[in-house]
Amino acid sequence: MLASKEVLCFPKFVRLNSTTSAVFINRNPRNLERMRIARKPDGYHLDKPGRKFWHKLVLTPSNRTVKAEVVHYINGPIIEAKTSEKALRNQLYSMTDTCAYINLGKVFAQRCLECGITEMHCDIEPGKGEKVEKFLEQVVKGGIQLKEVDVYKKPLPWDQHRPEKPWEVIEE
Repeated sequence: MLASKEVLCFPKFVRLNSTTSAVFINRNPRNLERMRIARKPDGYHLDKPGRKFWHKLVLTPSNRTVKAEVVHYINGPIIEAKTSEKALRNQLYSMTDTCAYINLGKVFAQRCLECGITEMHCDIEPGKGEKVEKFLEQVVKGGIQLKEVDVYKKPLPWDQHRPEKPWEVIEE
């Protein structure tokens, strides 16, 4: 039998504290970005455009290899995939042909999804039928959106349209 002071749902080594800490440490810093309430850096109006993003896709081709990476506006490169990686290089005939771009897009999209990044800003303008277009097609087929959503702005009381809050889940 249980004593009157024991609690069923907590093990004996857990002590319940009635006081809470005044300091809160966010262990998931990208949570505010996922909820669309984090600040996007605007920069100054004289800066060159294209700096308003949380995550940005950067594709860097060179003479021998191709590198794709996700760059965070504060932390820098987060995820990268290269055709010079041994696992990918062994499966390719050439590290810069169209087949390399297609396979790089598949691997890159898979790594992004594994890390929880499903949308990013992309300002790459591919030509029709080019290798870069094939890369971007594979990234989109892999489940990545190449456009970030706008920051949620709280509607004012007199606003006619009230957008859905991104952190509320509405069941049908």
